[in-house]
Amino acid sequence: MTKRFVALARVSSREQEREGFSLAVQEDALRKYAEASRGEIVRLFRIAETASKTDERRAFKELIAYTKKHAVELDGLLFYKIDRAARNLTDYVELERLESEYGVPFISISQQTECNPAGRMMRRTLANMASFYTEQQSVDVREGIARRVQDGLFANRGPYGYRNVRREGRSVPEVDPVPAANVRRIFELYAYRPLTLDALVSALAAEGRTFRPSCPRFPRSKVHAILKDRSYIGEVPFGGQWYPGRHEPLVDRATWDRVQALMGGHVYHSHEMTYAGEIVRCGHCGRPITGERKTKRSSTGERQYVYYRCARYTEPGHPRVRVTEATLDAQMLALFDRMRIGDDDVRDWFRAVLAAQTKDSQAESKSQRAELDRQASLLIAQQDRLLNLRIADHIDEGSFAAKSTELRDRLASIKLQLDVLDRSHDETADLVIKAFELSQTLRQQWVTADYATKRRILEIVCLNLTLTGATLVAETRKPFDLLVEGRFVSSSRGDRI
Repeated sequence: MTKRFVALARVSSREQEREGFSLAVQEDALRKYAEASRGEIVRLFRIAETASKTDERRAFKELIAYTKKHAVELDGLLFYKIDRAARNLTDYVELERLESEYGVPFISISQQTECNPAGRMMRRTLANMASFYTEQQSVDVREGIARRVQDGLFANRGPYGYRNVRREGRSVPEVDPVPAANVRRIFELYAYRPLTLDALVSALAAEGRTFRPSCPRFPRSKVHAILKDRSYIGEVPFGGQWYPGRHEPLVDRATWDRVQALMGGHVYHSHEMTYAGEIVRCGHCGRPITGERKTKRSSTGERQYVYYRCARYTEPGHPRVRVTEATLDAQMLALFDRMRIGDDDVRDWFRAVLAAQTKDSQAESKSQRAELDRQASLLIAQQDRLLNLRIADHIDEGSFAAKSTELRDRLASIKLQLDVLDRSHDETADLVIKAFELSQTLRQQWVTADYATKRRILEIVCLNLTLTGATLVAETRKPFDLLVEGRFVSSSRGDRI
């Protein structure tokens, strides 16, 4: 009778394939052995180098299950070498059980042993050596990856926007020009334009930007992942923590912080409408005002109308009020008209008083800078102490990485505040004057502005906006509140309004 065998061919690394243990080589040797033994391979299981751990375990379990089911029909279980049969002792024990309990002989065609105690001892020794090699190789790989991270390199390939190149025998990341430009644009659009993720994807497509040749349109999930990836501010991930990297950052820290604040706050810009997207609250329940577009058809064509209402106005007891965008625009224009000063002399006097008042704010900014400098010094000292504790091995690597990331973020936040103070120290007076000049031209700008510009004007001028019934109630920021309320007279002292 023709003998029947089950066989397993396994390649676990490219190095083994180069050394002559490829799947094709193993399969050819296994078939030749079966033919020389006057038999055939009725089922051949393959585990390729590219297989994931899940796929590898699935193939191994299928091998065990098939052999147990057809044990009485089989004359042996074929492997090229002992270390090709099992990667650990647990798997090897499963294979020995097939021989001892199910009567299916374990046959290693290039390391043949007899089916007796001495032969089994030899096989177990070889399996133990294979298991040790696998475990030690895993340790070496982890240590190698850890060294790469300590050197500021990515553990594997760099993220979208970078490409790996070989330099001095090492794989290092460098900026990939076109994808990097896409990454910078993604951060710029999300940070400084009122866009949702879906609108951002559409904006990238409208600009003709492509993700990859095989996938021209940016996937929404990929855009979200890019916006959350700290690699773009010069850090590398490892073990759930982030470490300083030596690759070129694609995004400045100020833009990164702004994007994280927007994403963390779940900012939602609704429908590209001026008064939607949580910029206005309902005076009855405090919930956001939302917008809706209605298209009305007539004999003369189609016309679109925009209405605003509370997001929960259908609830029992809630006023069922909808207000047109034209009505809200008229109320905003009336507010801007109240800000405008018609008398040229009064405008000049008001401008001079604003400039005088900025001296106090500049003095305050100096005090704030001194406090921030003190906090930065304390954080730097904490970083030094933390590093000394790690060098002395008083804290583990995970705790060091987590605390180090926290201190870096806090220090970056303080440096960002210092940059803002440095800029405002010299520009405060100019900005206040510009704000006043803006207040005198708001009507003209509003009439010609698109929805994004209108929203920006609302954010600059208004601290809070509430829709009470059909009335838009605005709490204006300084110095616009003074202009709205008319709390100034030209006969006042020059140091106050």
